[in-house]
Amino acid sequence: MVSPSQANTRQRRSLRLRDYDYTQAGAYFLTICTHQRSSWFGHIENDAMVLNEFGEIVREEWLLSGDIRAEIELGDYVIMPNHLHGIVWIVANEDQGIKATDLVGATGRSPLPASAPIPTGPPPKSIGAFVAGFKSAATKRINQIRQTPAAPVWQRNYYEHVIRNEADYQRIAEYIDQNPQRWAMDSLNPINAPQS
Repeated sequence: MVSPSQANTRQRRSLRLRDYDYTQAGAYFLTICTHQRSSWFGHIENDAMVLNEFGEIVREEWLLSGDIRAEIELGDYVIMPNHLHGIVWIVANEDQGIKATDLVGATGRSPLPASAPIPTGPPPKSIGAFVAGFKSAATKRINQIRQTPAAPVWQRNYYEHVIRNEADYQRIAEYIDQNPQRWAMDSLNPINAPQS
């Protein structure tokens, strides 16, 4: 017998591009939403975001997540009442001749292929690994304050867009910058959600 949560898992489609290597160097536009799009991070006042305690935690963990990963550089970002938009760069470590996708065994040689696939989370040094680490750290701190261990803070998935050129980057950076001013019309604003 399949439980409802297993049934939902099977029906979920991945939002990732098929066969795209999310460890490859480049710029990515991310949108990460709260669980059930709850407004937990603050409010908009005079067209500006005012972070509350949870919003400050999200800001701190976002910046720290970029600082602790050599392969990640953070670009523009904005924390909204119930989501975060950010530009994330994966950079190659060219000083050492290592790309984000390189694997090296203990002897300096490529590792032998595994005899059977080992189920794991997102590949190391990928956008997925970055998002998972960020969400986990922010969730842990928020749940400690709320005294709600293991309660979800974020939606299971996130949205990403591969930034392909400078014009795309400029358009997205402007969107991020103007997001608080557009909150009244934002599709992620709970007052704009379709009524059931």
